[in-house]
Amino acid sequence: MQSLAAGYRALVIGASGAIGRAFHDTLVADPACQAVVALSRSTHAGFDLRESGSLEQAAAVLAPHGPFSVVIDATGVLSIDPSGPEKSLAAVRPAALNDLVQINAIGPLLLLRALTPYLARERCLYGKLSARVGSISDNRLGGWYGYRASKAALNMLLQTAAIELHRRLPNLVVAAMQPGTVVSPLSHRFVSAATATVSAAEAATGLLKTLDQLPARSGAYFVDYRGESIPW
Repeated sequence: MQSLAAGYRALVIGASGAIGRAFHDTLVADPACQAVVALSRSTHAGFDLRESGSLEQAAAVLAPHGPFSVVIDATGVLSIDPSGPEKSLAAVRPAALNDLVQINAIGPLLLLRALTPYLARERCLYGKLSARVGSISDNRLGGWYGYRASKAALNMLLQTAAIELHRRLPNLVVAAMQPGTVVSPLSHRFVSAATATVSAAEAATGLLKTLDQLPARSGAYFVDYRGESIPW
């Protein structure tokens, strides 16, 4: 991470997943990174994006390891329903929709709030995995109601938080990040032979490079692993 001072500290949330592990390993390999802390349900019992109390407790446990100059939130779910994302209005279930918004949007926002006191005051990069399907203007196929809606909500919450936090942390970069279709247990059921895929390592490397190049500003970015901007 060339834009950060040597000895920076990083935090990876959702480090037990395929892309979370790739972020963790990529940061560990950076000689300028002094320490990488991993946070997930496997490393912190009770960590649950649906429970605000657990997020505050996790942040408090992480406090002695900060301040963090890089925070990557790689949490998220594609679907609550075992049958997969909804393909029609008839398939939409309120309870499942509510859970997706809680896990993919509300929980990450509350986690950002809990971690704010432990973000570095100098240049700090906060990247949250989002999805291109969360782009309202890019939606041409429909379907996947809950996943699309939860990621669109996440993007709005990140944008709003980034505007506010910039007033206190003018060196903070906040980005909603599209990793591409990463080959992982999360995606394998929904990937066809014609789908362009990317490895978790390639996605993580590309997103970290993209984050590293973004200037701090009032507001968030929506970018992909190739460094290209995505319309909100």
